[in-house]
Amino acid sequence: MSSQVTPVDEAHLRRALELAGRGRGRVSPNPLVGAVVVRDGEVIGEGFHAELGGLHAERAALVDCRTRGEDPAGATMYVTLEPCAHQGRQPPCVEAILEAGIARVAIASEDPTEKASGRGPGILRDGGVEVVFAAGAEAAAARRLNQPFRKHSRTGLPYVTLKLAISLDGQTATAPGESPWISGEPARALVHHWRAESDAIAVGIGTVLADDPLLTARIPTARQPARVVFDSDARLPCGSQLLATLDQSPLLVVVAPDADPARLGALRDAGAEIVFASGDTPADRVKSALADLGSRGITSLFLEGGRTLASAFLAADQVDETRTFIAPVLLGQLSPPVAVGDPEGESENENLARRTPPRGQAPPRRSALESSTEQVGDDLLMTARFKEW
Repeated sequence: MSSQVTPVDEAHLRRALELAGRGRGRVSPNPLVGAVVVRDGEVIGEGFHAELGGLHAERAALVDCRTRGEDPAGATMYVTLEPCAHQGRQPPCVEAILEAGIARVAIASEDPTEKASGRGPGILRDGGVEVVFAAGAEAAAARRLNQPFRKHSRTGLPYVTLKLAISLDGQTATAPGESPWISGEPARALVHHWRAESDAIAVGIGTVLADDPLLTARIPTARQPARVVFDSDARLPCGSQLLATLDQSPLLVVVAPDADPARLGALRDAGAEIVFASGDTPADRVKSALADLGSRGITSLFLEGGRTLASAFLAADQVDETRTFIAPVLLGQLSPPVAVGDPEGESENENLARRTPPRGQAPPRRSALESSTEQVGDDLLMTARFKEW
């Protein structure tokens, strides 16, 4: 057999990538993985990692072979991530591949975790299996598919996606008494799908005090993300909807080390988990909070609501991706432009002083590695990715 990835291989890997995407929002902190088994040019089995703790894609594809009455011996398996060689919630996939007599494995991307990182392919080669890795478009797509998993594996931090909705005159909030929505209904429906695909949703305390949001995914059967509120002074009201819906998903409140002990006690008694974020600047506190969230197994953080919070994440250089809805409306306000501070009870002078970085400490300017636009209802959605993991 050829030691190179062929156009036929690439087509089967693209199918495996399609299958992998079906596990979105259901397998974290595990990666999204799909697998296809092909013999004599015919697909004899398919599978994907469908839920945390369930069969990995390779084993699911081999089960599908047996369900179809097919023998995978001598076949080629196409898989989007290198097969695991360690015992986790499931036994090692390399064992199942060797036992099935698979002759060749084509892999779209490597696994960057320390416990994997080439071990599986090495064991397969030692067992007489031909192993090839894809390059080009399929490899890039496989890496993009698992950016949260890859970043968390390499840094211990969650992958951060910043969502914004902006009017044509650069506003991100409507005037008091008006509808709080800038984007249209199709855009808001899409946001609920993004929430369901994320491990956690984050907002600032100003957003909570203004809107009393739920921050849940309004999708039947969806896995609900954890809710995270950045609230240095522990001002979150104990009567908020976030605390009233702890049966739907947990709530983590990020506070400063000197937050009022009485308020912290009340939040704990109400069921909130407290995260202490240390550091002298908002950027330092963002990094501290992300490290704590990452240690809890949160691999993806969907950042919504609050220009102050967005500014802090940008100053900390901790935004990996942005998804921005541009709505065809003019709000005609004089508030600060997008992602540049949010008064949240401060005077404009105080806000300006807080959000202006000291000389030499300005956040880095980044150009997107890739970007795309699409129409969502009446709104234009621009997606931009700034880091590669």
